[in-house]
Amino acid sequence: MFNIPEVRLGVVAVSRDCFPIDLSERRRAALCEAYRKQGGQIVEIMTTIENENDAMKALCELKEAGCNALVLFLGNFGPETPETLLAQKFDGPVMPVAAAEEFTEILKSDRGDAYCGMLNCSYNLGIRNVRAYIPEYPVGTAEDICKMIDDFIPVARIILGLKKLKVIAFGPRPNDFVACNAPIKPLFDLGIAVEENSELDLLVAYEAHKDDPRIPEVMADMEKELGEGNKMPGILPRLAQFELTLLDWAQAHKGASEYVAFANKCWPAFEEKFGFVPCYVNSRLASKMMPVSCEVDIYGAVTEYIIACATMVPPTLLDINNTVPSDMFNANIAGKYDYTLQDTFMGFHCGNTPACHLVKPEMKYQLIMKRSLEPDSEPDITRGTLEGDIRPGDITFFRLQGAADCSLHSYVAQGEVLPVATQSFGGIGIFAISEMGRFYRHVLVAKRYPHHGGVAFGKVGKALFSAMKLLGVEDVAFNQPKGMLYKDENPFA
Repeated sequence: MFNIPEVRLGVVAVSRDCFPIDLSERRRAALCEAYRKQGGQIVEIMTTIENENDAMKALCELKEAGCNALVLFLGNFGPETPETLLAQKFDGPVMPVAAAEEFTEILKSDRGDAYCGMLNCSYNLGIRNVRAYIPEYPVGTAEDICKMIDDFIPVARIILGLKKLKVIAFGPRPNDFVACNAPIKPLFDLGIAVEENSELDLLVAYEAHKDDPRIPEVMADMEKELGEGNKMPGILPRLAQFELTLLDWAQAHKGASEYVAFANKCWPAFEEKFGFVPCYVNSRLASKMMPVSCEVDIYGAVTEYIIACATMVPPTLLDINNTVPSDMFNANIAGKYDYTLQDTFMGFHCGNTPACHLVKPEMKYQLIMKRSLEPDSEPDITRGTLEGDIRPGDITFFRLQGAADCSLHSYVAQGEVLPVATQSFGGIGIFAISEMGRFYRHVLVAKRYPHHGGVAFGKVGKALFSAMKLLGVEDVAFNQPKGMLYKDENPFA
């Protein structure tokens, strides 16, 4: 997990000078004790902010402690100017939270009024143009705020990761997948670097790794991972050579960035010049939290990286691909699960999903490519896909996308992969999302999203939605329930 950031959390208490400072400090200490008791790590900054000089001192302490995320703790009403000055100058995500009154006795004299102070804090954050992560209900006891911190950490990890991410692309982006072409300026606006290269650059680098002494070691690791699924061992030397090529390129080219994701051209010329399909290598890099999107889908690579930061689990990128046949639905889903046929679909890609997410991963050849590239021979250059049904369980479908006008849009939809055999090829699963039919029509189609969707393994919609809002993405769509119409949905349909 070297390719995603570690969140190093600091907490700073604030106190309005007409309130008792020791109240805020006692509450800060109780918060830190509660968080450490549950196994969390947090740096308690001992300077309590009452004025702007205190804010600058606390800022220095945060930097010295190596903190990259901040809990701004209103132990009492708090001084709105100094506390939001700290949030403005702190170089990382900030979560302001306020202390609840713990018990009746405190109301007699030491009442904190942080419930009120949170309003002024929010107002001043707006004046300073500071985007902060504010929990759904940002007031609570020490135990309540520990839960808020747990929600904040994956959001903070996304923000920190994107600020130091470089997407390395090998193109050009394919003509037959115009949907993978989107303006990249919004990514630069987020602090993401983009390096675009030619397939020829990649080919030169790959050929330079011929007879690399590390190839046998990588092959051995592949053989261990594939186990009985190692159906085409003859292709492993080429795949190992390619994996080393990408890893070395990432190390040599990340430059001022710290983290890397790839968006690579993968067919059809690739197979004829490189001699394999790159899908399995893509799956292995995703397992290292260094996703490789197909078809030079730069926003797909960013989407996968966001998922990796949110979940700490390898992501995948799938085509929102095909309907579930009615006979399969009736035999395996109807009456067993609370979904309609239109709630279901198949998510598929050639073979880029990590082995840990497949029921029985096997090395195969790409059936569709073979039809055009090797129609009359045994598979050779079309070998290299990792195939199998995707393991059943909770998922979140997600994508960040740039539009033609350089605005950012996103969607988040939670659902599950059903334990039903697909009886098909590729890395594939039967997905079920409530009200998917309406979501498909009024979000994916109406808002012109491409065919690729990122898959997070787990229900992480809360973190992804919050992160998008913190990044300033105004349009974050979701699968709206029955009775909640989409903006353009026909109420008479």
